[in-house]
Amino acid sequence: MARLTRAKKKPVQKKRQLIADVNRRSPITEQYRTIRTNIEYSAVDTEIKSLLVTSAGPGEGKSTTASNLAVVIAQNGQTVLLIDADMRKPTAHYTFGLMNNRGLTNVLTRQQKQDDVIQETNVENVSLLTCGPIPPNPAELLNSKMMELVLQEAREKFDMVILDTPPVMAVADAQILANKVDGTIIVTSSGKTDREQLQKTKENLVKANAHLLGVVLNNKPIDDTTYYYYK
Repeated sequence: MARLTRAKKKPVQKKRQLIADVNRRSPITEQYRTIRTNIEYSAVDTEIKSLLVTSAGPGEGKSTTASNLAVVIAQNGQTVLLIDADMRKPTAHYTFGLMNNRGLTNVLTRQQKQDDVIQETNVENVSLLTCGPIPPNPAELLNSKMMELVLQEAREKFDMVILDTPPVMAVADAQILANKVDGTIIVTSSGKTDREQLQKTKENLVKANAHLLGVVLNNKPIDDTTYYYYK
């Protein structure tokens, strides 16, 4: 298969530090690797090649989780495409320090080809499709036939495709995309996520025919003495 050629973009700012990239031996990084392993073992009947990451509400760490998952999967030798499908409040370009003048919006409106707007990141094997200009009609674009084609093409060219989507209780975007991917993960924040909202989030995703893989508990206080790992 021919190698994709993508123009490298000049960073707009210094990228945010991703723990899985800057400290592979951190206990937190080890937990991301555990999530990666759990995803692999969840593929009993169907291979997981596309993954949606969402949350019940804002500020629960879904984008951080999506980005670090992309890193640890790439560290396992797989090529990963992270798609910033949060067209209301995109952040992936900040995380990786890349431009966001073109992206998913341009592809869905047929202004650009997917290969032309995918950017290589500074993390080996991790590519990024940023949101691009924020559109006035995110839900309609994400529910389009073009979005299905974007995912189909991405699955053919990458080992794993990860979608960062808006919170379920805020807008319908995650529900729209949930049945277009192989698996969905809900990110929750310890001491912040409302249980009723979490239950409603699960119900909404199930109604959307999502294949729920599990829940990630984020921001839980830990005692360093409870962790060990092999050197």
